Amino acid sequence: MNSQHAPLPDGTRAAVPAPCVPQPDPLSVLLRTGPFSEALRVAIQNRGLSLSRLQERLKQGGAPITTATISAWQSGKYRPERPHALRALEALEKVLNLPARALSSLLAPPKPRGRHLNGAAGRPSLAEAWAGVLNDALEAVDTRWTAHLTCVSRHQRIDVDARGGEHMLWSRQVLRAETDGPDRYIISYQADQPGPAPVLRPSTPRRVGASLDDPAHGILVAELLFDRPLSRGETVIVEYVLEHVGTRPTAQRAGLYLQVPVRECVIEVRFDAAALPTSCHAFHVPHASADIRERMLWLGADHCVHTVGLDLPPSYFGIRWSWDDR
Repeated sequence: MNSQHAPLPDGTRAAVPAPCVPQPDPLSVLLRTGPFSEALRVAIQNRGLSLSRLQERLKQGGAPITTATISAWQSGKYRPERPHALRALEALEKVLNLPARALSSLLAPPKPRGRHLNGAAGRPSLAEAWAGVLNDALEAVDTRWTAHLTCVSRHQRIDVDARGGEHMLWSRQVLRAETDGPDRYIISYQADQPGPAPVLRPSTPRRVGASLDDPAHGILVAELLFDRPLSRGETVIVEYVLEHVGTRPTAQRAGLYLQVPVRECVIEVRFDAAALPTSCHAFHVPHASADIRERMLWLGADHCVHTVGLDLPPSYFGIRWSWDDR
C-alpha cells in the first residue's frame, strides 16, 4: 500500500496510510454483468436468509417454490424459464430487496423444448427485417424476444398535415407468444428524412424500457415492457402513438417491416384537404426478395386510403404516394 509521512515532534516522519479508494459493491457489479446464478447467490448471501426461510417467504407471498429449485438456480444447474418459475423469481427479487427485474434481466432466452417452441425458426431477425438500416440503433434495446411473437392483427394509421408532413402515427396490434418468456415489444421507426424523433405516447402497455433516438437518420427504437412475461399461446395488446411535436418530416410512404407473419394487417393514411396526393399505391415486398408487388389505390371523399394484407409473411408492406408539385 502506498503511504505518506507526517512529521513528529522530534523531526522524524511517521507513515500515514493513503486513503483507500472505495471498491464497487460486488452485487451491484453482478447485477449489471451477471451471470444470473452468481448474482442470485450473492444476493441471498447478502440478505442473510436461509433457503428454507426464503421458501417460506415466497410461499406466504403466493409464489411457492422448493429449496432444491432455489439451490439449483444459484448453482447454475438450472434457470427459471416456466411462467410459474418466473413469477417466483419476481417475488424472490422483492424478498431479497432488489429492484424489479434485477435478476430476471440477466436471463437469456429459454432453451427450446419440443416442436411448439421453435416458432422463431426461419424468421429474420429484427435487424434483417429492416435490411440492416437499424443495426446500430437496435444495439440499445433487447431484441431477443421479437422473433418469438406472432402478430395476429395490426392496424396502423398515419395523419399527414397540410404541408405534407407526418403529424402522427397510431398503431394497435395483437401479439401471440410462441414460447414462454416474452416480456417486451420493440418499437422501431424511421422517418423518410432526418430530424427529431417523434414523442412516444404508449397506451398499453404503458411502461417504457430502454430507448434510443437518432436525429441524424430520423430513427427511434424503444422497448414497451409487458406487465409480466407471457406464456406460450398467450396474447397481448400493444397500442401507442408517435407524435411529431416540432419539425414534421415530409412523408411519402407508410410502410411496415414485418419481421414475423401477420394474419391481418391494415395500413391507413389520412391526408389534410390542403395536401391531397395525385397518386397512391399499395406495395408488398417479401423478405429478401426484389419482387415488388403494387396496385393503385383511390382516395376517398374522406381523404383517406387504406390497404389490407392477409396472412402476410415477413416482408415490407405499405402505401406510397406522391404530389406532382413536390
